[in-house]
Amino acid sequence: MPATAIIAGQGDLPRLTAQGARAAGRRVIGLGLRGMYDDAFPDACDEFRSVGFLRPNGWAKAARRAGCEDAILIGRVGKNVMHRRRFKLEMLREIPDLYVIDLWYRKLRFDRRSATLLRILADDLAERGLNLVDSTTYLQDHLATAGVNTSRQPTAAEIGDVVFGWSLLTKTSELDIGQAIAVRQRDVISVEAVEGTDAMIARTGELCPRGGWTLLKTSSPDHDTRSDVPTIGERTIRNAADAGCSCIALGAGEVILADRPKVLAAADAAGIAIVGIDGDPATSLAAGSTDG
Repeated sequence: MPATAIIAGQGDLPRLTAQGARAAGRRVIGLGLRGMYDDAFPDACDEFRSVGFLRPNGWAKAARRAGCEDAILIGRVGKNVMHRRRFKLEMLREIPDLYVIDLWYRKLRFDRRSATLLRILADDLAERGLNLVDSTTYLQDHLATAGVNTSRQPTAAEIGDVVFGWSLLTKTSELDIGQAIAVRQRDVISVEAVEGTDAMIARTGELCPRGGWTLLKTSSPDHDTRSDVPTIGERTIRNAADAGCSCIALGAGEVILADRPKVLAAADAAGIAIVGIDGDPATSLAAGSTDG
């Protein structure tokens, strides 16, 4: 049976990926990043071992020993971790391999964007015989689809905000500023940066306490799908509802719903419309508008 290694960060996506890979007839070798992977992940794998967060050479060796033909890197690794005051000390405590030290102090000295880090990491792993593949390969059933995904339809006002905000989001994502923005009545309330979507949602709730705002989230046109694919989960829905969000627009085929049935059920329960945008948002949503 062909084998795939799943290098797991935080959250439920590694488990869902393992389930999808096994359903596709592949043997799953789980490599959980120490201190990050979810407790339920090992049980979803055929074999499992924990590996150092800063020891990619160990990932490659473990995968090759298990006969893996490819690997998937998936799960949250907070982008803000590298900007913490104590990051260098934490990095040394993890006993990084020589590749990581070279990566950090030479190749990433003046460019520490996530896209740059992941591209260099993926290229290096390929040289070591471990090929990272599209992280959505076994998650196709959990991607946002074009049109209205929930039972609740977006209102005309919400559609107007999506149409207004989508071109702005496209520009910010192209510039690698962030994957999300929040809009209400054609006014941009907040833009995601290094803090992540959940923190941005909380900030939007503080800036717009009256609620009724729309969250827009997608990836850049040249996004490297080998890792860091935009994702929303049940926690996102709960946080958005608490912060007054009433509509979420997502790039169709570009954003993962971490356990799609549960996410859509949570959105319906919270009264939040989720819509998928494929191309022109006005065309995608014109048929789904309601008064409101």
